Amino acid sequence: MTSTRQKTGTDRAFAVAIAIKGIDGGLQFIGALLLMVIPPTLITGAANMIITRDLLGDPNGTLSTHLAEAANHFANGSSRWFAIFYLLAHGVIKLILVWALVKKVMWMFPVSVVVLAAFVVYEVWRAVHTHSIALPIFAAIDVVIITMIIREYRKLRREQQPAT
Repeated sequence: MTSTRQKTGTDRAFAVAIAIKGIDGGLQFIGALLLMVIPPTLITGAANMIITRDLLGDPNGTLSTHLAEAANHFANGSSRWFAIFYLLAHGVIKLILVWALVKKVMWMFPVSVVVLAAFVVYEVWRAVHTHSIALPIFAAIDVVIITMIIREYRKLRREQQPAT
């Protein structure tokens, strides 16, 4: 059933949020592929270049030391493979969900909510354990998008109900 009603600001916000999620999913997928092929020495070398050029202030300061440790841990530990798997899985799942939401595949709306809620739980859990600054931000964005998906699902269901 096609609706002839005017698009509201909320409709446009939903479309923008879904587009951003799609772009985000695509960038995560590409990022995972890049991390697979970028040698770990390039990661530590880039961090070292930033530190030695005083781009973060004192090369022996807290920020520089933290960057060097994080780059070494990332390049030489399991964090790199975690990031590759996380970005690859997250990107592919987001791209599938975005496609389904754009096509208005109704059964995928609740699936999207559950999947994104699982991402939120995992992002918060991981943030608590890693002290990540970015993950709580991503979780908050996902909560907003979950809210928008629920709203859109309810609206579409109302539009599909026969007039009484």
